[in-house]
Amino acid sequence: MTRMRADLLLMAVSIIWGTAFIAQKHANEAMGPISFVGARFLVSWVALAPLAFYEHSKKAQPPLRKEDLGLAGLIGLCLFVASALQQSGLVTTTATNGGFLTALYVIFVPFIVWIITGAKPRLVVLTAIVVCVAGAWLLTEQGHFQGLTAGDALVLIADIAWAAGISLVPVFLARADRPFFLAFAQYGLAAVCGVVAGLSFEPLSQEGLAMAFPAILYAGVCSGGIAFTLQIFAQKYTPPAEAALIMSLESVFAALSGAALLAERLTGPAILGCVLILLGVVLVEAGPAMRKVQLRSYLRKLA
Repeated sequence: MTRMRADLLLMAVSIIWGTAFIAQKHANEAMGPISFVGARFLVSWVALAPLAFYEHSKKAQPPLRKEDLGLAGLIGLCLFVASALQQSGLVTTTATNGGFLTALYVIFVPFIVWIITGAKPRLVVLTAIVVCVAGAWLLTEQGHFQGLTAGDALVLIADIAWAAGISLVPVFLARADRPFFLAFAQYGLAAVCGVVAGLSFEPLSQEGLAMAFPAILYAGVCSGGIAFTLQIFAQKYTPPAEAALIMSLESVFAALSGAALLAERLTGPAILGCVLILLGVVLVEAGPAMRKVQLRSYLRKLA
């Protein structure tokens, strides 16, 4: 797979996640947030089981080591913590605050990668991050942050867990080229944690479960089974910081889907915010393209 195809996969991921925001808000009206997280990833786990089994059955695959299993478990824990905190935060935070705060995970990724690998973030990446965050700010209600709630803090803490998971995925793939196993393992861990915690601390009724079922199915199959798995595949070819910036388009597609499905009005500043986020993604994409041009020019001179 080329870098360009991987980036296009990440853009598809951002589209799915952006539209899933509506399903997540709807689910909170019918059932507890942690129970919803457990249910959605249970669906994702079942959906990935055949592909994980097929991958495991390949004779050429080397066996997984204990450290590989431990790393997959850590990534799964990041997924559960991030999803649970974000979903819980959506109960009390406004869409205005939640949309902006969720986009802030792009800030943490390059620095977590720096801590893990020692690779310093490139200037173009840091510039693109500033542009994207400015765009996310304008996607709020004319750039005005509404009153802070406990939900805002949960969404912000979730950003750290999202960033940690994104940063660790390529580390796992470098050790063990088992993307379906990683997806299957993290969905299973998130499902078990969510179901156990949800049944322990949240009320659950058959009526509420039935009301939330369409949201569970969409989040489980599309947002989880498809989007998170595509993210893992794409991150084998796209560095974490750049991947996070491309996936920050989620906020743009969330705004567009809100306008299309919920009749929400996109203000002038919000449209400018969408443009800035797109500009940030273009900036980070321009880096590899420029390096290819320079390399070709250098090779021609040598010839």
